Amino acid sequence: MIEKSEWNRVNGHKGKVLWFSGLSGSGKSTLAAETERELFRRGIRCVVLDGDQLRSGINRDLGFTDQDRNENLRRAAEIAALFLSVGFVVLVPMISPSAETRNTIRQRFGPEDYTEVYVKCSLETCEQRDPKGLYRKARSGLIKQFTGIDSLYEPPLEAELTVDTEHEPTEHCVQLLVDSILCDCQL
Repeated sequence: MIEKSEWNRVNGHKGKVLWFSGLSGSGKSTLAAETERELFRRGIRCVVLDGDQLRSGINRDLGFTDQDRNENLRRAAEIAALFLSVGFVVLVPMISPSAETRNTIRQRFGPEDYTEVYVKCSLETCEQRDPKGLYRKARSGLIKQFTGIDSLYEPPLEAELTVDTEHEPTEHCVQLLVDSILCDCQL
C-alpha cells in the first residue's frame, strides 16, 4: 500500500477532509462547489461529496429516520476517508444535524486531516432562500422530520472554521475556506 507521505509528494499537497454542517439552504453545496473550482484552478486534487448526489446513488436505500441519517453520514465519512488516503482535499457538504454524529465523524479522522466547517445562517434566511422548496413543503406538512422545522439542528460548538453566509458574500466565504486549506495542506 502506498504511504500517505508518498501521495502527498506526488500530489504536491497534503490531503484534508472539510465537513460542512449547516441548515438546508445555508450555502453548504454552493461553498463546496466554488471552493472545489478554486482549488482545481490551483492544481489541488479535490472532490466534493455532495449529500444530494450520495442520496440518489450509493445511499438511495436510506430514508430519513435518525438511524438512516446517521448511516448516510457514516457512509459519506468512509468515502471521504478513501479519497483522503490518496491525498485528496475532500469537501463534504451535508446538514449533519447532530453534535453526537458529527463527533463520531470527527473521530474517524486524525485532527490534522479534518476540519469541521459551520455554515452559519439563520433559519429565517434559509427559509427565504429555500432553493429546493423544502421548507415550504415541511411547513405545509408534506415533509416530516425536516431539519430546522420539526427535527433538531444542533449548531456546531467545536467547528474549526465558521463561515457566515447570511452576512458575508459567497466570494469572501470561499476565500476563507481556500486560505485555510492552502495553509493546512502545504508541504
